Amino acid sequence: MYNNRESREPRESNQMVFGTRAVIEAIRSGKEIESLYVQRGVGGGLMAELKELLNHYNITAQQVPVEKLNRLTMKNHQGVVAFISPIIYQKIEDIIPQIFEKGETPLILILDSITDVRNMGAIARTAECSGVHAIVVPAKGSAQINPDAIKTSAGALYKIPVCRHDNFIQTVRFIQESGLQLVCCTEKTKDYIYQPDYTAPTAIVMGSEEDGVRNEIIRIADHLAKIPMYGEIESLNVSVATGVILYEAIRQRLSPLAP
Repeated sequence: MYNNRESREPRESNQMVFGTRAVIEAIRSGKEIESLYVQRGVGGGLMAELKELLNHYNITAQQVPVEKLNRLTMKNHQGVVAFISPIIYQKIEDIIPQIFEKGETPLILILDSITDVRNMGAIARTAECSGVHAIVVPAKGSAQINPDAIKTSAGALYKIPVCRHDNFIQTVRFIQESGLQLVCCTEKTKDYIYQPDYTAPTAIVMGSEEDGVRNEIIRIADHLAKIPMYGEIESLNVSVATGVILYEAIRQRLSPLAP
C-alpha cells in the first residue's frame, strides 16, 4: 500500500511559540500551525503583518481574551500564542493519484468532527495497522494532533498520512470524484456494514459520537452502513466502531467477494 513513511520522520511534540514576531517567523519558515490564539483588540503594524500572513497561508486564528493567553503562558506573549504541530499535514489530492499509480486499491478514512484527542490517536493506530492509506480531517472542528494523540496512537500518527482540509465537503466530493465510493458509518440506515463491497476503491466516513456524519455527506454517500447492536447501550465508542468497519473491509480484501 501507498505510504511515505521514509519522509515522515518524527518531529517535536506540540511546541508553544509566543510573541508576534516569533509566530510570524514560525509561519514563514514553513512550520505547521496546529492552533493559534490572538488577543481580542490587539492591533499595530506587526499584528497587521501577521494577519496578512494568516490570510496568505489560510491559517485560522482564534480571537480570545487576554486571560486565555495568560493561562497558556505568563511570559510576554504580546497577545499571540501558537502551537506547532508535531506532524506535517498532507493533501489528499497528492496521495490518491500515487495510490492508483502504484496499482493499489485506495482505502481512505474520513473523520468528520472527531474532537477527542485520544479517540483520534486510537483511530490512527487501528488505521495504520489495517493498512489505511490516509486519514482526512476538517481543518476546523477536529482533534488537535498533540502529544496525547501521538502517545495514544503508539506513534502511528508519525507513520500514516493525515490530510487536513479547510473546505471539508469539497474535499469529500473530490475523493468521490476520484473514483472512491463513500461508505458512511451511520445509524440512519437499515443496511449493515457487511453489505458494501470494500474490494472497490473506498473511503469510509466516521462521524462524532454526538452528531454522527453530517447530512451534507450522508446525502452524497454511495452507501450508508451501520454496525449491528444487540445490547442496551445504543452506540460504540467511535474508535471501536472504526476498528469494526475497517476490519470488515480488510476481511473482504483478503477474501474478495464473488461478483
